[in-house]
Amino acid sequence: MDNALVSLIAAATAFVGSHFALSHPLRASLVRLTGEKAFPALYSLVAFATFGWLVMAFRAVPPAAPLWDGFANGPWIAATLLMLPGSVLLIGSFLGNPALPAPGAAALAAKGPHGVFFVTRHPMMWSFALWSAAHVLVSPTPRVIVLSLAVAFLALVGAHMQDRKKEVLMGNAWKGWEGRTSYWPKLGGLGKAGAVPWLGGTALWLAATWAHGWLIAMPAGVWRWF
Repeated sequence: MDNALVSLIAAATAFVGSHFALSHPLRASLVRLTGEKAFPALYSLVAFATFGWLVMAFRAVPPAAPLWDGFANGPWIAATLLMLPGSVLLIGSFLGNPALPAPGAAALAAKGPHGVFFVTRHPMMWSFALWSAAHVLVSPTPRVIVLSLAVAFLALVGAHMQDRKKEVLMGNAWKGWEGRTSYWPKLGGLGKAGAVPWLGGTALWLAATWAHGWLIAMPAGVWRWF
C-alpha cells in the first residue's frame, strides 16, 4: 500500500478516534482536569489539528484510477439525487433539534417529532452519510473512499453513541424522543419535512453543487448538464 494512503488512513483514524474519545470515555475526566469552560477549546484544538492532518494527507495521495466511471449517467444521477434529501435533512436539523447542545432540549423532545425528525432523529448525521455515499459514487478512488468512509463512520456510529449519552444526560425525555423517532431514516417522512427544510435544502443543494464546480473546476449535481 502506498505510504501516502497509509498516512491518510492514519489521519482519518486519528480524526474519528479523537472525536469519539473526547465526546465519550475521556470527556468527564478532561472536564474535571480543564474545567467546563476550557474543555470546548481543547476539543476544538484537537478537532482542528486532526482535521488539518486529514486534509493534508488527502491532498498528498497521488491520483489513482477510479474503480468505476463515476461520470457515467447512472452514478452521477444517483449521487445528485442523494444530495438533495441530504441537504434537506441538514437544513431541517437546525430547527428544533433536541440533540443540539442548547437550553430547552427536554422541552423540544417532549413535543414529539416534527419536520425532518419524521425521517430520523439524527438528520444531520444522516446528511453527512448521504454526502459520503454520493462522493464515492462519482469519485470511487482510494483517497475519496477512505475520506468518505471516515465521515460516514463518524456520523452514524457517533449518532448511536449520542443516543446512549443523551439517555444518561436527559433521562426519560430522550428515551421518550427515541420511542417516537427512528435512528434509521424513513424516507416517507420527507413528505412531512415542511416548507423551510425543503426550500432551504434545495437552495443549499443548488448553491453547493454550483460552488463545487467554481471552486475546484469540477462540475457537480445538475450543473453538469448546463
